[in-house]
Amino acid sequence: MFSPPQRLLSGGELRARGRRSGPAVICVNGGQRAEVDGTWSASLEWLVDRLAPRFPGLCFAELRYRVKSWARLDSCVEDAREAIRAIGASRTLLVGFSMGGAVAVVCADEPSVEVVVGLAPWLPEQVPLAALRGRRLVVVHGSLDRALPGIPGVSAESSRRGVARAQALGVEGEHTVVTGAVHGLALRAPWGRPVPLPGAYRLAGLIEAEVARFRGDG
Repeated sequence: MFSPPQRLLSGGELRARGRRSGPAVICVNGGQRAEVDGTWSASLEWLVDRLAPRFPGLCFAELRYRVKSWARLDSCVEDAREAIRAIGASRTLLVGFSMGGAVAVVCADEPSVEVVVGLAPWLPEQVPLAALRGRRLVVVHGSLDRALPGIPGVSAESSRRGVARAQALGVEGEHTVVTGAVHGLALRAPWGRPVPLPGAYRLAGLIEAEVARFRGDG
């Protein structure tokens, strides 16, 4: 179970589970065009519920922005930096979902960050990638992910271009597309629990392998 949310200096919130010492996996949510209050992500909650029992030596944390909108990307980045500093891990892996991918790569220059994992990340040309130098970038994306009228999404081709831009800067980068997977891992059911989407287990398995590598399992 997550600890009670912690208010950050920026005004965002952080919740964590596991030991608040040693390495940490910090999960960064997506966003939208409209400027709305931040929420806890069903996809990231489902992912942490799956991974935390497998890696009891790691701290897992999730960020809730003040405002979750790409129109307020700078404030989302500020919230993420405060979350990284509040956890205070010796080593950090960032998981950025959708717009959170852009937030995570901008924050990759925080001293403890070693790896950024993008889950269907939004990496448009205007997002700078220089902060990834010296870090590792791993992107996993669903083949059926795309933006549709009224439905958020990011194409796998767009994240592939982002990885290619990073590689051109000398960043170690990988891009994997999961056939049949969609945007995200889960939706929140009316009773409050996250329910997995098509391809969720395969996407999560790739992220789990990267977390294992980060922990030092291989």
